[in-house]
Amino acid sequence: MKAALLPDRGVVKVTGDDARTFLNGMLTTDVTKVTPEQARFGALLTPQGKIIVDCIVAEAPADDGGGFFLDCPKALAFDFVKKLNFYKLRAKVICEDLSEVLGVMAVWDGQNDTKRADTDYGLVYTDPRLPGLGQRIMLPPHLDKEAAAELGAELVDGLDYEEHRISLGVPRGGADFIYGDAFPHETDMDQLSGVDFDKGCYVGQEVVSRMEHRGSARTRIVPVDVDGAFAPEAGLPVMAGDKQIGTTGAGWGNMALAMLRLDRLADAQAAGTTLVAGGIALEPRKPDWATFDWPGEKV
Repeated sequence: MKAALLPDRGVVKVTGDDARTFLNGMLTTDVTKVTPEQARFGALLTPQGKIIVDCIVAEAPADDGGGFFLDCPKALAFDFVKKLNFYKLRAKVICEDLSEVLGVMAVWDGQNDTKRADTDYGLVYTDPRLPGLGQRIMLPPHLDKEAAAELGAELVDGLDYEEHRISLGVPRGGADFIYGDAFPHETDMDQLSGVDFDKGCYVGQEVVSRMEHRGSARTRIVPVDVDGAFAPEAGLPVMAGDKQIGTTGAGWGNMALAMLRLDRLADAQAAGTTLVAGGIALEPRKPDWATFDWPGEKV
């Protein structure tokens, strides 16, 4: 088992009598289904349906004080709180940025990631996106060694977790897509339990629902195998001949992620054109967990 403190993650706390109802009206996920045993993945969107910030919503047990703790990008936590406060109006909620006192640790082993971690050092919750991502723990960052030792886990660098999530093909905002510039479908949130299409209204819902029901999502973040030992840097255009069909995301060794137009990928494959980014050949593939249509698949 491995454990890593994730330096890019922060924590926002939302409490109050109306906290659950308020968050449910804000986020793409169904917060009514969040319990201390079940976290949910979701996002706050612009009215145009683009992602402002994504987060994992965890709930503390009542005997630990209760409340909702949002595992989000640390760089966006302050603005996340400001945005929530803008929307709260008369709702009885208190929103706080706790990123200076709480961090997020990932715990995974690649074999039995469904087994729940057991520690008294912080709030434990299963990553709701994919079983292979394991567990997460909110805790004071200086207690990372103690928590890892209690779990019998090897404490490793946060880059080890980055390699792990890239190998699973799971996107990360700020690395694989730009906040404020991507729809949930484009970042695979619909595939990773990040959007509930049966819940009530939330900001940006009409656009997201229309993309779902019309099947109009043409762009996806997908893994790409790299021809060589080093992946291209993030943010480079992915070219099929003289046509750009996407942009590279984070990479590690001979694997990377890329945001690609799948219709243009289909054209490139039909023409036998190799994809290239930064002079490096790329071979895209469909993630094992994905259910969206893929070029060349029989429908």
